[in-house]
Amino acid sequence: MKTRPDIRNIAIIAHVDHGKTTLVDAMLRQSGVFREGQHVQARIMDSNPLERERGITILAKNTAVRHGDVKFNIVDTPGHADFGGEVERVLQMVQGVLLLVDAAEGVMPQTRFVLRKALELDLKAIVVVNKIDRKDARPTEVVNEVFDLFIELGANDEQADFPVVFTNGKLGIAKRTLEDPSEDLEPLFKVICDRVPEAPAEDGGFQMLISAIDHNKYVGRIGIGRVFRGSAKINAPIAKVARDGSVETGLRLTTLLTFQGLERVEVEEASTGDIVCVSGIEGLNIGDTIADVNAAEGVHAVAVDEPTVSMFFSVNNSPFAGKEGKFLTSRQIRARLMAELESNVALRVADTESADTFEVRGRGELHLSILIETMRREGYELQVSKPQVIITQRDGKMWEPVEYVVVDVPSEYEGPAIEALGKRKAIMSNMINVGESRRLEYTMPTRAIFGLRGELLTLTRGTAVMSHTYYDHQEWQGELPGRNVGALVASDTGRTTGYALMGVEQRGRFFVGPGIDVYEGMVVGRANDDKDVSLNVVREKKLTNMRASGSDENVKLAPPEELSLERAIEFIEDDELVEVTPKSIRVRKRLLIETDRLRARKRELSKA
Repeated sequence: MKTRPDIRNIAIIAHVDHGKTTLVDAMLRQSGVFREGQHVQARIMDSNPLERERGITILAKNTAVRHGDVKFNIVDTPGHADFGGEVERVLQMVQGVLLLVDAAEGVMPQTRFVLRKALELDLKAIVVVNKIDRKDARPTEVVNEVFDLFIELGANDEQADFPVVFTNGKLGIAKRTLEDPSEDLEPLFKVICDRVPEAPAEDGGFQMLISAIDHNKYVGRIGIGRVFRGSAKINAPIAKVARDGSVETGLRLTTLLTFQGLERVEVEEASTGDIVCVSGIEGLNIGDTIADVNAAEGVHAVAVDEPTVSMFFSVNNSPFAGKEGKFLTSRQIRARLMAELESNVALRVADTESADTFEVRGRGELHLSILIETMRREGYELQVSKPQVIITQRDGKMWEPVEYVVVDVPSEYEGPAIEALGKRKAIMSNMINVGESRRLEYTMPTRAIFGLRGELLTLTRGTAVMSHTYYDHQEWQGELPGRNVGALVASDTGRTTGYALMGVEQRGRFFVGPGIDVYEGMVVGRANDDKDVSLNVVREKKLTNMRASGSDENVKLAPPEELSLERAIEFIEDDELVEVTPKSIRVRKRLLIETDRLRARKRELSKA
């Protein structure tokens, strides 16, 4: 097969926070993308506001640098397991991967996931041991861990014979051995040129697989992908071949763009092997093929793993509905979810028996919570249910998703962490020392992870670090213990007062402080025991003209525990919902009236 010696297509894959985006910054800087003295923000590829706030990559993004005579098309991918769909869909664009591994943390759950996907596609891997400047770095041990992982995942001899590069992404240096002197990333560029296959350049009619979708308010939908065969010019007649094999003709390419640094530059012609953007095609979706009208053949797109977690999104029907959002109706929510399906390949949306409720399936809590957070920032109001795992039936038995979990804790908190994990049917597979911490490796049901992060942070005084990724489907492992604390529920509608909160402060920990609007049935805190408690938190102090001992004492309250979206979703039980608006995140009971909740509880007990 003919190849393009002037192009290398690579993806950077790794576990979250191992330095992918920072390394891309250094590659851009050393390739002359930025002018001298130009101020450039860190992690420039994380352009999404949510990405910058959370310090993680959520969406896979393309860039390109020219170093010497070679153009490097680079795909920066997410490192969190919940966004594995973003990694899977872009790997067909490239011929090689840079597998980044932190020199101290070593192999982590997402390292395993992304490497498995790369090996399945037979991509050439270069192992990059990053952050070699860390005090607790152990680069030689990490290389051995990576080799063991290659063997464990069934790599053949050629795949297991990977080159290793040691880097410091922040300083922008790379070296082949730890003793080598180095001032730049030249050794990394050289290894990529030597070991990553040149982009294939197959002759024939134009053929391009769409691996990503972008939007532009002027030209509409933009398809991003690699040209598998031939070439095409602007205004050339083309056909769209959908994933199901249906062919649409009578189309033309109105725009052709190629990547140049952080810019997209218009070109007259797209050639085989390059990664380009096309527009002017209505209804373009990920997995579609753009082909020559005389050779309308589709490229087989890699199947993305199925979702493992589902939630119900419904119209907000709380007493405060419509006060803060712009988009409230089921029609608007449904349209937004359907639009998300066009670019979020790991997501599934289904209608339910209720016209106001939709079942949304994704890769995990974070995958779905990022969608919810994005929607609330766009002005949507909605309610979401507790996450549920997706159960499958095999041979008449129930099977559930199981996660591979890694927890790093200081050794003094090792005991409480192991006890908490054991209660959730976690099976320990390994325990090692990493620096001054203890690394605990487990397999456990996906549903057991809901709420685990918060519990571990409480038990370890905020020091635990947990990572997980999908491992396998296994037989249903029985019931798990639910939330071990009850809810403090507002019994009246109004505005909270310090006087009322002080009177019931001993009942638990509050999520709200004084001066907050609440409604009957809204959850305002967590109880000290496992029973729900209804409280009047809006009661006002009766004013009289008589002075009494203690009546003028200052109200002193513990600061409220403010719930983030993820913490709220982790906290709720089946009889509760999270109300999400552009300005507020509230937890509420499904049945707001206490007598209705009591009747429902009696019915459940009578059935049991």
